[in-house]
Amino acid sequence: MMSRWRPILLQNVLALAVLAALTPQCLAQAAVAAGGSASETPVAFELEISAPTELTELLSRHLELLRYRTLTDLGDAELLRLLTAAEEDARKLAATLGYFAPSIGLERVATPPGATRRIKLSVTPGPATLVKAVQITFSGPIGDDPAAAAQRRQIESDWRLRSGTRFTQSAWDAAKLQATRQLTTQRYPAGRLSGSLADIDAETGSARLSITLDSGPAFKFGALRIEGLQRQDADMVTRMANLAAGNEYTLTKLMDAQQRLSDSGYFDSVFLSLDTTGDPATAPVRVQVRESQLQKLVLGVGASTDGGARLSAEHTHHKVPGLDWRAVSKLSLDRETRSIGTDLTSPPDDQQTRWVIGALLQTQHAGSFDANSQRLRFGRSQNGEQIDRNYFLQYDRADTISIDDTAPVIAQTLSVNYAFAVRSFVGLPLPASGWGLGVELGGGTTLGSERQPFARVLARALAILPLGGTDAAGNAQNGARLALRAEGGAVLAKVSATLPSTQLFLAGGDKSVRGYGYRDIGVTRADGQTGGGRYLALGSVEWQRPVTVRGSAGDWEAAVFVDVGAVADAPADLQTKLGSGVGLRWKSPVGPLQLDLAYGHAVQNWRLHLNVGFAF
Repeated sequence: MMSRWRPILLQNVLALAVLAALTPQCLAQAAVAAGGSASETPVAFELEISAPTELTELLSRHLELLRYRTLTDLGDAELLRLLTAAEEDARKLAATLGYFAPSIGLERVATPPGATRRIKLSVTPGPATLVKAVQITFSGPIGDDPAAAAQRRQIESDWRLRSGTRFTQSAWDAAKLQATRQLTTQRYPAGRLSGSLADIDAETGSARLSITLDSGPAFKFGALRIEGLQRQDADMVTRMANLAAGNEYTLTKLMDAQQRLSDSGYFDSVFLSLDTTGDPATAPVRVQVRESQLQKLVLGVGASTDGGARLSAEHTHHKVPGLDWRAVSKLSLDRETRSIGTDLTSPPDDQQTRWVIGALLQTQHAGSFDANSQRLRFGRSQNGEQIDRNYFLQYDRADTISIDDTAPVIAQTLSVNYAFAVRSFVGLPLPASGWGLGVELGGGTTLGSERQPFARVLARALAILPLGGTDAAGNAQNGARLALRAEGGAVLAKVSATLPSTQLFLAGGDKSVRGYGYRDIGVTRADGQTGGGRYLALGSVEWQRPVTVRGSAGDWEAAVFVDVGAVADAPADLQTKLGSGVGLRWKSPVGPLQLDLAYGHAVQNWRLHLNVGFAF
């Protein structure tokens, strides 16, 4: 061990020796090179700027004169020449903010002999230049193509520097860039800004703007040229990309295809681009991929207040021999749940739909009971950017054992199910606004000596509402939000029907009713034990706002919330349990880290809740 650290120790000793040998003069020179403060570093002159704040900040950053401030041997004659140039430089900088007729004063302030020379720059900006007229001209096919009329109108309506707005160089550049992007992201990827003119009249303080957008030819998607495949099928890549030859080019379609391939899990990297060098009617799409490893093992360690410490292991095989399906197997252990399961998934078809076969073995603590359950599932799954759909046949079995070690209750069901989820959130994985809706519908029969029909429905919704208005990106202008959550479920069957506990409902915990233990809210039996119920109702209201320090918002947010929930075997028996409290949110790279302190009013106890990530 000592031999490994000896070179590092020797380097540190040498570094200390070098620092000790430095003279004060050497240290002062080092401070100058590192940008030391004006009070410690000799300067050729001091510059005082008198102007509105906006101009002062601009001049302090970009005035050419300031580059020579540290030249201590700068002579008076050279300084005079620099001052002459500085006036014109200041005038140009003021023009970038729309002030084309500023009054500029530059003078040397009298100082005692031997003192640092002082210069005063004063700028009175005068009236700001306003846009008087805007002309956008389209050349090329976009100019007279009826199919491009909507695109032309969109470019014109989204133009940022409208008549009557203040002209600045940055706004002018941004407006031209946006117009060019809108041209090239739909139909015309080879389009360009072929001309632009800002005609400034300094006397009247007005600007006449004109640009010419040359579209070039309209492009359509051609065949895919796939590079980098080793094990996976080119047909599978074509199906997932879903870029039909002959369709009009849009950047959105290209990026959506890239995202689908990236999210599939089959590839470590994906890049799509359109080849604009050939025939525009059949432009090839270049698909560059790097495949993921054929097999992958991920070991995980985590913790939550619901389940305590958690260990997990997940193995993925992207192409099971003889089947060519993907298998994902997972083992998970925590205080409340121990499970092992596997899912076999086929490659997607032309509709992005896959066959799915799944099996799960699980032991879970549910209220006052322990449930050993098994589940088999066979069906189809379709996952999209905003909508997920699943329909499947499912077998469930649960052996439920109470804490008093009475004989277990064994229940089995066979059901047909359909589930969908619709999402429209802005700013994932840290959503600033949006909504989501999910519904699960199922129906089937119990198995065993007496078969009875049943139906099951579960619906959930989440809405994140910005307070104080939103900006163009959909974010709250002051950062404050209101999160509204609701969930309801019902199992419809005869009272005598024996159902697996995994088909019943329990509430409480980090993502349910805070202030109560995980799945502690259920139906209280005659013997005092708590079990699952046939009806569920949950609701939550949470106010969130960034924590500001000196007027600046950071990565932390504060929250105040109220949760309610109820579980019962009949709608009339639903009695809500209330939880309320305060929390902190940290914007982590994987989503919000939530730390909540909640009071369970029914149990009269405080409980800490910790949760990471956002999922709907």
